[in-house]
Amino acid sequence: MQPNRRTRAKILLASGLAVVLTGGGAAAWAVDRFLVEHVEISDVSAYEAENSTVQTSDTTADDDATDAAADESAETVLTDTAYSDGATEVTISTVTSGSGDETVTYYVADVVLSDATALRSAFAKDQFGENITELTSDIAADNGAVFAVNGDYYGFRDTGIVIRNGVVYRDESARAGLAFYTDGSVEVYDETETTADELLADGVWNTLSFGPALVEDGEVVAGLDEAEVDTNFGNHSIQGDQPRTAVGVIDENHLVFVVVDGRQEGYSTGVTLDELADILVNLGATTAYNLDGGGSSTLYFNGEVVNQPSNGGERATSDILYIAGSS
Repeated sequence: MQPNRRTRAKILLASGLAVVLTGGGAAAWAVDRFLVEHVEISDVSAYEAENSTVQTSDTTADDDATDAAADESAETVLTDTAYSDGATEVTISTVTSGSGDETVTYYVADVVLSDATALRSAFAKDQFGENITELTSDIAADNGAVFAVNGDYYGFRDTGIVIRNGVVYRDESARAGLAFYTDGSVEVYDETETTADELLADGVWNTLSFGPALVEDGEVVAGLDEAEVDTNFGNHSIQGDQPRTAVGVIDENHLVFVVVDGRQEGYSTGVTLDELADILVNLGATTAYNLDGGGSSTLYFNGEVVNQPSNGGERATSDILYIAGSS
């Protein structure tokens, strides 16, 4: 990986800021806001260990160690496209449609969780704050992930409810979010109608704050062709054919992740939000939610990046969703 690829996005943003924001004070503010790392929690692992009140699947497994040892079916199986530890299962498939300039290639991860807490979140550099980034594959490797996708790039924003692994990190409501509950249910919710503490009390394990919602009650959400991204400086339109990442809900503890490649003529042009929603409905999703896309869209499995990110290599991001491999 060439070093300039990891910093290309920040270099381009810095250049844009220098041109657009002609006032010295304004430019300094923008660089500080969008480029300089602002670390609020320097050791997330320790912070979660101290503050999470949720019993995870790892804790349950320790309590049931004797039963698990006696269960021969718990043997871990790992291939190029599938993982199973006897409880959690991940199956990766590749789909290509169209031809020529209309070719679309995307990757599907069908995930059956042993327990809702088997799907975890991790932050870049094991730190929480703004503008802290790392490659999806590096975050995944640091956390022993067998499977991972990029998250919602929380660190580019200073708004949104951020609950990860049963711990509240931010409570600044702004948009429609996605909540994963410890009972295996997942729902789209309005951040402005609740608080992080209320969500935690109701059993929320993880939240995502990006969007828009793509599918609700098994139907494509109306108006996706008019959806707008947040108005933070440096954001781009989410319309048109783009690389995409999304998560869909098939049933309790049964999820599907879709990563669509794009901006690569003859290989994959990308999809619109409506087309992404259609893919998820066809996969059986009753609820689906759009995550950070573009150059961030990355699917990692068994130590490798499976898809072909549009930047010619991975773009650093602030967080991932992942499943840890069985040791």
